[in-house]
Amino acid sequence: MSLALFLEQTLNGFQQGMTLFLMASGLTLTFGIMGLINLAHGSLYMVGAYVGATVIMASGSFVLGVAAGMTAAGVAGSLLELAILRRLYARDHLDQVLATFGVILFTNELVKIVWGPQALFSAPPDWLARPVDLFGTPYPAYRLAIIGVGLIVALFLRYLILNTRLGMRIRAGATDREMAGALGINIHLLFTTVFAIGAMLAGLAGALAGPILAVQIGMGENILILTFVVIIIGGVGTVRGAFVGALLVGLVDTYGRAVLPALLRQLLTPAAADSLGNSLSDMGIYVLMAAILVIRPQGLFQVAGSR
Repeated sequence: MSLALFLEQTLNGFQQGMTLFLMASGLTLTFGIMGLINLAHGSLYMVGAYVGATVIMASGSFVLGVAAGMTAAGVAGSLLELAILRRLYARDHLDQVLATFGVILFTNELVKIVWGPQALFSAPPDWLARPVDLFGTPYPAYRLAIIGVGLIVALFLRYLILNTRLGMRIRAGATDREMAGALGINIHLLFTTVFAIGAMLAGLAGALAGPILAVQIGMGENILILTFVVIIIGGVGTVRGAFVGALLVGLVDTYGRAVLPALLRQLLTPAAADSLGNSLSDMGIYVLMAAILVIRPQGLFQVAGSR
């Protein structure tokens, strides 16, 4: 692998990792504080992508589209928590899985009714639709912008959790929900707020993915699986773990897809090498997860005070 290709694939891994981090950060807080398994998180990602792409195409403003996607996902997430999920906190995980899986089916059909079955395609803004020269290697400016947004969100969440009153309540709720409620924290309001933040981050990820991927029905399910892998690797309930886990998954997946097919072409036909290489790349993520769980069953990081 040449240095230019290595740099390009590394940046691709960072970009994929940052998208996964935007998904995993909200979901890990939701699971860590509420103990809720929310399979519908990918649907919020899809809502953000559809609303963002629609507003971008209608207004021509990329920033407005991203803001609209975040807002729509945040509102949808808040309504989902108030109407359905609030009734599931005391239920076992099987009930939560079944209920949120039903939300996935409902959301997919609703999106099909509103937008139709055809995929939507949006374009990055003109000021990001160009390559940037990095040490002699051209790289899309839009993908660099996604990396930058992910880093900004990571710093924002770190400040929010460590330096604000809301962050103090989030940490208290993640450590001991019952004691936090006994001390006067409105647990229901805290849950709704955390869920809305997580939904907005999922909507941001969806809106940013629109110019890279086809916006289509069911697009949230594939990224949801990788998001759960990220959370398991990083540790449930920790944003730092979500960040590190997302980068590891993004890099392993990207390097695997870039390197393995090229190596297998030495032994197989190009078509067979590409097919087998992609399959092995998919397996690599789960091999990484299994290896980390063998060494640290709780994940790479752990919420302070948890056992």
